[in-house]
Amino acid sequence: MTTASAEPIDSLQGGGRVFPPSESFRRDAVAGPELAETASRDRLAFWAEQARALQWQRPFSEVLDWTDAPHARWFADGRLNVAVNCVDRHVLAGDGERVALHWEGEPGDTRTITYSELLGEVSRAANLLADLGVQPGDRVAVYLPMIPEAVIAMLAIARIGAVHSVVFGGFSAESLRARIDDAGAVLVITADGGWRKGSVAPLKPAVDAALALPGEQTVRNVLVVRRGENAVDWSEGRDLWWHEEIAAMDTTHEARAFEAEHPLFILYTSGTTGKPKGILHTSGGYLTQAAFTHRSVFDLKPEQDVYWCTADVGWITGHSYVVYGPLANGATQVLYEGTPDSPDPGRWWSIVERYGVTILYTAPTAIRSFMKAGRAIPDAHDLTSLRLLGSVGEPINPEAWLWYREVIGGGRTPIVDTWWQTETGAIMVSPLPGVTAAKPGAAQTPIPGIGIAVLDESGEPVPAGGGGLLVVTEPWPAMARTIWNDPERFRETYWSTFPGRYFAGDGARLDGDGDLWLLGRVDDVMNVSGHRLSTAEIESALVAHPAVAEAAVVGAADEATGQAIVAFVILRTGAELTDADASPTLRAHVAERIGPIARPARVHVVAELPKTRSGKIMRRLLRDLAEGREVGDTTTLADTGVMRTIQTGMHAD
Repeated sequence: MTTASAEPIDSLQGGGRVFPPSESFRRDAVAGPELAETASRDRLAFWAEQARALQWQRPFSEVLDWTDAPHARWFADGRLNVAVNCVDRHVLAGDGERVALHWEGEPGDTRTITYSELLGEVSRAANLLADLGVQPGDRVAVYLPMIPEAVIAMLAIARIGAVHSVVFGGFSAESLRARIDDAGAVLVITADGGWRKGSVAPLKPAVDAALALPGEQTVRNVLVVRRGENAVDWSEGRDLWWHEEIAAMDTTHEARAFEAEHPLFILYTSGTTGKPKGILHTSGGYLTQAAFTHRSVFDLKPEQDVYWCTADVGWITGHSYVVYGPLANGATQVLYEGTPDSPDPGRWWSIVERYGVTILYTAPTAIRSFMKAGRAIPDAHDLTSLRLLGSVGEPINPEAWLWYREVIGGGRTPIVDTWWQTETGAIMVSPLPGVTAAKPGAAQTPIPGIGIAVLDESGEPVPAGGGGLLVVTEPWPAMARTIWNDPERFRETYWSTFPGRYFAGDGARLDGDGDLWLLGRVDDVMNVSGHRLSTAEIESALVAHPAVAEAAVVGAADEATGQAIVAFVILRTGAELTDADASPTLRAHVAERIGPIARPARVHVVAELPKTRSGKIMRRLLRDLAEGREVGDTTTLADTGVMRTIQTGMHAD
């Protein structure tokens, strides 16, 4: 195991700049400093108070049962219905005419759905699922584009007590089948296709191919939403059109309550090797923390805000901060299909302007791609409605943070840089707007009620200024309960490194103030001649150069140094640096910013980086190239051809 370097790295400190919360924001903020004080006095009482903000059919009397650690039970004797909390209660409270979803399809078609309309649609879908014989506890695979039916399906499955397993639409037939088989899904909900980059990406054919693979079959039916109008094959008796079946369903459905520990969803991590892990989340604790963090971290004012999280529902961010957190809080939000640059590179900013988006939550990789294109595109739009910006998915480098605030936020918006994982279920570390003085690039502090520590390899806390391994020290409501069908793997993967504490697999550093800086996966910490260096540190230094829009760094095996630093960079449009000059210039730049030990052995200029559709850079593929190996599985990439392009460019260097 490797830990992060303990030496302070200037490139991670945002130039020493600190942005105190404005007095007006501090005065009106949803979350105040008293939250942390309350949580520190009695953590369990604090979480019980947050849970009681939900609607319970039978109130809970016990907050946490940790006797079977690491398998937690939160609010276990209480009963509730997750979908009722996300839809019905807002209608009953008189907010039925509030818009729940502003949806934009890539070709330009739109839908606006109020909470009353959403209740009717979810009820019809719940009746349809029950009519198809789906029972509480049954698993349903969802393989849909970003259309309203994706949200409706998830809520309907939750409403009847079934368990959804949403599979991102970019996964192959083999990956889909592996998830269907592991979950034992009885139903697949898909679409003929979905719009992406100006054309229809077919989905139903992948389902057909998945179900045609050899092996025991658990799926009884395939429900197909008509979206792309592309031709599809049809299996009579198995395949059903969503629009035909749902038309006959009643718009009312009597929901029953389920125990707080009733399974809500299984979400498979897209691991680079080995069998994907089916992360199981349950109902009451998960919804408690998803709703609380959405409300407090984003300073949500549901009567005023238009919230937009750009994530796909195929990932945990889409579960927690597109579906469950926002809808539990009665938020009005934007949902969109497609990509940020189709039909034009200003699409996101047109959406912000059109709907008056006030809160935007997205990934650093998207921010850096906008930086690459230049500020003229966002500057052509009115973004003054934005009052808060969020970042998720990986550590955000200070340069991207500052650009995000200055160009997108007009130099006035707070930024909440959030850290959490599929396994944590909800945000764990983040500044609180109106409370925390923000540091560019720092996640900073755990949210109230969460215990975080940075440890060395022996399990001892590191001092301020030191780096090490990030752990969660106490159980939390939204924590994964287990790995589906593999509880021992759950214990071994997350709880064996530091017994009794959850090891996140990430490196982190505490600055002199004790604030937290995330350094990325421990796997991305390199050992160069005995010096431990984080890829995030070197990437931040590279992006600090005015010619660099984006960078990815990997450690390649090297006989002399153990690992050699290899960088892949995208130059800004119009950068005054040629491809030929880039390598010596940027190698010297990193050495100056961090030190000679961090000087990359090689710098490759590329047009694009290999990214999943969720925006994460697949550094393992770059490591394959750097080490001269055959490139591994590329099926999760947004553009599978990008690796060939990079490889061709490397041969030309």
